Amino acid sequence: MTSTNTNDVEATPPGIRVMLVDDQAMIGEAVRRMLASQDDIEYRYCDNPLEAIETAREWKPTVILQDLVMPDVDGLDLVRDYRADDATSLVPIVVLSSREEAATKAEAFARGANDYLVKLPDPVEIIARIRHHSEGFLARIQRDSAYIALEENEAHLREELSKAAAYVQSLLPEPMNDRVQTDWRFIPSVSLGGDAFGYHWLDDHRLALFLLDVCGHGVGPALLSITAMNVISKKSLPNIDFGDPGAVLSELNNRFQMDDHQGMFFTIWYGVYDEQKKSLDWSGGGHPPALLMNKGSDSPLLLESDGPMVGAVKDLQFDTHTCDVDPGSRLVLYSDGIYEIKKPDNTLWTLEEFVELVASQPSHDVSSVDAIIGSVKAVSGQNLFEDDCSVVEFTFAES
Repeated sequence: MTSTNTNDVEATPPGIRVMLVDDQAMIGEAVRRMLASQDDIEYRYCDNPLEAIETAREWKPTVILQDLVMPDVDGLDLVRDYRADDATSLVPIVVLSSREEAATKAEAFARGANDYLVKLPDPVEIIARIRHHSEGFLARIQRDSAYIALEENEAHLREELSKAAAYVQSLLPEPMNDRVQTDWRFIPSVSLGGDAFGYHWLDDHRLALFLLDVCGHGVGPALLSITAMNVISKKSLPNIDFGDPGAVLSELNNRFQMDDHQGMFFTIWYGVYDEQKKSLDWSGGGHPPALLMNKGSDSPLLLESDGPMVGAVKDLQFDTHTCDVDPGSRLVLYSDGIYEIKKPDNTLWTLEEFVELVASQPSHDVSSVDAIIGSVKAVSGQNLFEDDCSVVEFTFAES
């Protein structure tokens, strides 16, 4: 048996259509008279059982009244054949029999009949059963049609989100392999989130680097993340020193107020590495702390974000913090999607556990970013992340 396809759904008549298959013309006339007063019921009589299925394919009844004893064709076999045909597989079948036999009833239902009547029943009863079965069938067709439309819309949405994710990824910076080496992975969730990141030289010795995460999922957050990323990458904040992280976040906060962006806000970590001074200035707004692993240290330094999320309250001032960076050190930026996961026992993983995992990853031979993501997947027991997942690693030159 096959399910209703899109063409069947679109071709199904909106009203009630009754098809009687019976070789006796007087039965055909009797049923016609029973239904004559029902203006919303169309009636078709088929006296040749060999033409029953072809007639049903063309006329598309909402219920079939099927006689059992006919020349050339057994009515029970015809019930089975209806169920095997795409056009009639779901149409309700009411068997009409001249005898009240339990075994015959059981066989009729086993072959796919929906109802069983001894002919000819009272007009009130047959009309009630016709309406009951037809309305159920039409409701099922409408439901199936809605499901088909929903599946098509969801498939289209998945395709659009996939395109949007590919577009976001195309805007992310190329890896660097010079005085500062970079390695990153961007893993969009099925519903696409608002992760974005970047890095660029402000001058011959200062490197700006950032990662931001817009709240929510879908194309809206992704577009906002792209806009914010472009503002930072293109230094499109007039009269702002992009070497001052606190000033950058203060101005971003004023430019991206939630009230002006459909209630969306974002978290961000923004830093400036000074190659000459071997120092890092940074500021953070609601974002997880960056992890600085100075060479020779057993544990990472957590560069906290002590400011609020960007866009919540206007005219806030974000502070700038400074720390030393030893040659050969590693800095890891990430979005919360990498560690806000559930373990197989349904308990939540913690940021502290993630920090320990990052500190244990190798800094050579294999990509530590891949090692981090692989280890996180092993912890969760899943290959997919519920939220966008971004990890960016910077390795500063030895000299």
